[in-house]
Amino acid sequence: MRIYVGNLPYSVTDDELRKIFGAFGEIASAEVIKDQFSGQSKGFGFVDMPLDAAADAAIKALHESDLSGRRLTVNEARPRGERPRGGGGGRY
Repeated sequence: MRIYVGNLPYSVTDDELRKIFGAFGEIASAEVIKDQFSGQSKGFGFVDMPLDAAADAAIKALHESDLSGRRLTVNEARPRGERPRGGGGGRY
């Protein structure tokens, strides 16, 4: 199951995210999303856990928990939809 983790402190690393969720079971991947230009955390990330039961336990335990003074948002990630086609700014 893919898990969305929001409102992360900007100092949290991939390894720290993996450690937090690793207490609940096996982790396939853990990634803090970073700005492509500055490399700074965007304050959210994703964790992939192969066992749904472990993922559900992590979500229940960590949703709205405190991490370095920030209340985490933890839930099952929604599928990534079609991105709107860019554009705009052109003449008609």
